[in-house]
Formats: sequence, C-alpha cells, structure tokens
Amino acid sequence: MKMIVGLGNIGTEYDETRHNVGFMTVDQMAHDYQFSAFKHEKAPAVTTTGLINGEKVMLVKPTTYMNESGRAVKPLMDYYDVDLADVVIISDDLDMQVGKVRFKQQGSAGGHNGLKSIIAHVGTQKFARVKVGIDHPVHGRWSVTSWESLPRMNGRRLMWRLPKRNAV
Repeated sequence: MKMIVGLGNIGTEYDETRHNVGFMTVDQMAHDYQFSAFKHEKAPAVTTTGLINGEKVMLVKPTTYMNESGRAVKPLMDYYDVDLADVVIISDDLDMQVGKVRFKQQGSAGGHNGLKSIIAHVGTQKFARVKVGIDHPVHGRWSVTSWESLPRMNGRRLMWRLPKRNAV
C-alpha cells in the first residue's frame, strides 16, 4: 500500500490557506478518485483508503499541528506495515513561487518544521516528498487561496512518480 500524507494545520484559522496545501491536495485526490470520507485513526490523523490506477493508496491528514506531523506518520506506517519507500509527503514551501511543484526522492527538511518532525520520527531523510510553492505570506498573514489557483495534483501523475517497492 502507498501512503500519501498531506501536511497542514488543524483549526479553522488555517482552513484553505496556502500553508494547508498538503491537506488541500489529499482532499482533492480523495474527491477525484471517489475515496470514502476521511475517518479518525488510532494515531493522531484522519485517513481514507482507495485505489488509484489499481494501486491501494491511503491518504493521510495528521491531526497534530504541522510541527508534530511525525507523531502521526510513524505510528501509521508501523500499524499498517507501510515501507518508507511507499510514503510520499506533500508539504508547502515558502521559498518557491505559488503553485510551483517539485518532487524530491529525499533531502533535508529545508527549514520546514513538519518535515523536521517526520525526519525525527522515522529516523531518516530518505523519503519522497512533493513540495508545493506557496511564497511568503503577505504582511505576515496567510491569505486565503482557492484550489484553482494551484496546479492540479492528480493522482495519476503522482502515482507515476512513486518509487516502486522492489525498484533497484
């Protein structure tokens, strides 16, 4: 099973802000692929599971604040026996132009506290991530954004980039 984790912050003050682009991405994927509603897990997260291109996929939204995302990701990986090679993290990136998307197989947290938390909990930087540019906040505040202002993160494109478990 593949696990796609969208990072974001809980709370209405963060709903549909650029900082929650990870949540917005997995919500859109769930809608596009007609997954069932997200449900609460034993770990601090909500999840839904379905098929994308014949592959079983779990979409995850941690219910911790972003800085503690690793507290949700690692227990879910352990409980569902998901290999790190089958995990993709979707996060925002302040240093990228709004809507620009970059896929990385591994790397440092780059100052992102959610990625720092995941690295600390899984014990390595060697996991795939999709970084979505959100630019810096205007006047110190996150502006509301609509999904349409960001590129479509469709599951077919993302699944094509997921590393295969048995790949050399």
